[in-house]
Amino acid sequence: MSITHKEKTQLTINNSIADYLYMHANKQPEKTFLFFSDEQYSFKKMAQLVSAYATHLEKTGVRAGDRIALICGNRPAFLIAWLAINELGAIVVPLNTSLKGDSLRYTLTQSESKKLLIEPDLLVEKKESIAQLKNLDIELIGSRLEQLNGDTNLIRHPSQTANPLRPASILFTSGTTGLPKGVVISHQSYLSAGRDMCVSLGLNENERIMVFLPLFHANPQMYAICSSIVKGCSVILLPRFSASGFFTDAVSYQATGFTYVGTVLAILEKQYPSKNLDHHVQWCVGGGAPKEVWEKIESRFGTAVRELYGMTETGGWVSMNTVGQTKLGSVGKARHNVTLKIKAANGAIAGTNVKGEILAYSSEPGMFFSEYWNNPIETASTIQDGWVHTGDRGWLDEEGFLYFDGREKELIRRGGEMISPTEIELCVMEFDDITDCAVVGVADEIMGEEIKLVVVIKKSFDLDGFYQYLIEKLPKYMVPKFLTKTDFIPKTETQKIKRHELNKIDGETINLKEKYSSSI
Repeated sequence: MSITHKEKTQLTINNSIADYLYMHANKQPEKTFLFFSDEQYSFKKMAQLVSAYATHLEKTGVRAGDRIALICGNRPAFLIAWLAINELGAIVVPLNTSLKGDSLRYTLTQSESKKLLIEPDLLVEKKESIAQLKNLDIELIGSRLEQLNGDTNLIRHPSQTANPLRPASILFTSGTTGLPKGVVISHQSYLSAGRDMCVSLGLNENERIMVFLPLFHANPQMYAICSSIVKGCSVILLPRFSASGFFTDAVSYQATGFTYVGTVLAILEKQYPSKNLDHHVQWCVGGGAPKEVWEKIESRFGTAVRELYGMTETGGWVSMNTVGQTKLGSVGKARHNVTLKIKAANGAIAGTNVKGEILAYSSEPGMFFSEYWNNPIETASTIQDGWVHTGDRGWLDEEGFLYFDGREKELIRRGGEMISPTEIELCVMEFDDITDCAVVGVADEIMGEEIKLVVVIKKSFDLDGFYQYLIEKLPKYMVPKFLTKTDFIPKTETQKIKRHELNKIDGETINLKEKYSSSI
């Protein structure tokens, strides 16, 4: 994989994704950057809106290095705010819109966010959760950000001196043994993501990339938005994923590609059992697609699956099946400027076709994350001598293709969400009638994994009251599907949960999703 001299030169001139937006606003002002519902936002219009909001934020005291939290659904306001914060050199903290209670307070406090930008409807939901945070400045965002007014005539200019290695975002990802960690991502990481994704996918200026995954995730930010702004092509932004409306939207907007998590492809494969080539969707990119689903998507819809592997910490991905270099069932070859190796169980570097932990190294400064925010212990554990220790298992074949073989870490991947068992356990243990508990992932054909909660209960245990407690305290995607009652939780001598034994427990198991389907 290589980049052109022109692209290398641009990386020395443009130091943030916002700079690229302004560049395209000057080069192709009337070209559509964003399709949303029945509206279109040209590069010029988006640049004007971003410029106006950046000016507003600056007047309210936002400065370079400030952490600014953002809670917003998939709508233009998210991108306007995200890019405006980016342009000022402040650090955007995009948060999952489902967060509430302790989880929400923790991320806002741990990131040291100075300001919270939030949609009015979402503030109503979370007002009680954040009422304790007295020093947090809250500003409502929404439709007013998305309309041109008299303040948008002047477009700010790209910065020529800002350091692209400075932090751009803190993206919270679940930890394996504790609360979520704030992954610090630089401007250069986003720039590299846009550049490398365009090259890997062979994108051109006429692409229309459909986005339905939540914008607070690294996936749409790095695979779609950064690609679009670097290349100067278009984004189709949908509020959410709809299997029944997928091809209607794809045809209506003339989408050429989309980003996915494995769940999306599995659902589409089941939703559309017949061959369908009456569309323009040529490619899709993401991770977690089973081999069988991959084959069916390509043969049934004529859409090339560009399966990859990576983490937020690695700037989105470290390996990918690219145009001209694809092997079914693999997660591709190493990304440009990335080296991969496998660490065997004995700590030695493994040879080909030997399973072990996936390690990744980037020779390009700023491509990978720099640290976990205010968490030096976890940072030192993950980055060792410049290598990112992913905690995931895999192997490399003779041709350099990487294969994913599961997670050594204990995270549960449910529908694209990475979920910490510990975070759920901490919440469950606050319920009076629970004496001990443990959480484990169980295989699921659609969601990839579902959540099973194993509990030791008192005689007074009230299942209805406990379920109500769960849906009030946890985000929807973290509510367990299964509950198993047992007499004890298997643990080691040092009281670590033996998670590999949890699915062997024969206690009474209740499908909470079926029992309380009207509540989900």
